[in-house]
Amino acid sequence: MQTRRVAVLVVLILFLPALLVAQENSKRTQADRDIAERFAPEFHQSLGPKPRFDYITNFNFDGNWRGDDNWANADNQKFTLKAFVYYSVTETKTHYFIHYATFHPRDYKGGDKNGALLSELLRQGAELGGKYDPTGKLSEAALAHENDLEGCLVVVAKGDSPDQGKVVYVETVSHNRYLKYVTAFAVPAIASGQIVHLENSHPQLYVEPKGHGIEAWMPDKQTRADRSILVYQVGATASDPERARGDSVSYELVSMLDDLWPRAGQGVNETYGDSRDYREIKIQTFAAGDKLEWHSTKARAVGSTFLGKIGMPNAARPPWGWFDGDLGVKSAGEWFFDPAGTVKGHFGLGDSFSTVYLSNSFLSATTTRPASAAAK
Repeated sequence: MQTRRVAVLVVLILFLPALLVAQENSKRTQADRDIAERFAPEFHQSLGPKPRFDYITNFNFDGNWRGDDNWANADNQKFTLKAFVYYSVTETKTHYFIHYATFHPRDYKGGDKNGALLSELLRQGAELGGKYDPTGKLSEAALAHENDLEGCLVVVAKGDSPDQGKVVYVETVSHNRYLKYVTAFAVPAIASGQIVHLENSHPQLYVEPKGHGIEAWMPDKQTRADRSILVYQVGATASDPERARGDSVSYELVSMLDDLWPRAGQGVNETYGDSRDYREIKIQTFAAGDKLEWHSTKARAVGSTFLGKIGMPNAARPPWGWFDGDLGVKSAGEWFFDPAGTVKGHFGLGDSFSTVYLSNSFLSATTTRPASAAAK
């Protein structure tokens, strides 16, 4: 009996730390999801001539993780395009930073037909665009391609609890451009940008048909008689828009960290068509005793575009592959890996806007050094 007790004690000593870490990670995961739900945007999706290709869904809607069959399978009625939106949450002492990403199997700006001629013409156009348009903005704005992932970053000023947080800034992705918006809760003296409206803490955003760029919802500007609008609202389940009653559906949140990110770590594969070594990004985090530590990211051979063969090849990017077209691909990863530093620069915010992270699950902290300054 004594031997058994000793054995049990040894097992507890060996595995209790891992169990405590797993428990803490589970709490963090649930807390992140609750925060993402609390401030999830309502996406006003404009439906073009082929509404099925404008429905927001998940990358593996067709039951597999191949990127090069999504164009064709989007037209296959046996696959339902249920509503999912990807999310991730990072946190500083003063703010939450929540990325949301909306996926469409087709960007069909160049047409909706999956013909060899169309595909070849679009490929030739992409090659020419690369010679005369090094930023890629012209190609992205004009050419169709397989897969499409665009999104937004919602910045929440923290209160005493997540329920008391206020959305202050929103940035959206629209064809390699970051569009900057403020809410009524932003500080007028230091914030600049167009207004985005909120409904019970949910930013109101518009998703264009065909190309699916995202901007603030302005119904007087964006509503057209020849197009209908389908409103995507966060919910507990993923609705099928083809069976929707009325003009709204509920979408379910999916963690980027659990779903899209692990496959990116494998580099080029059936999901990702290209990989890249991201430049070093330095951030600060809290250490023991409220001290600061510097961390350097070492993201190497990470999947940076989704595999796609129709139209402009490998054109769609995951959130860590998004970049500002004015700065070029050298800015890839900044907006995702260091949202606090990026937003602070975009809006010219002061020292009260902390860039020291409490949590940032995507960063690979491979190099650290202690800092002597007090955390802000």
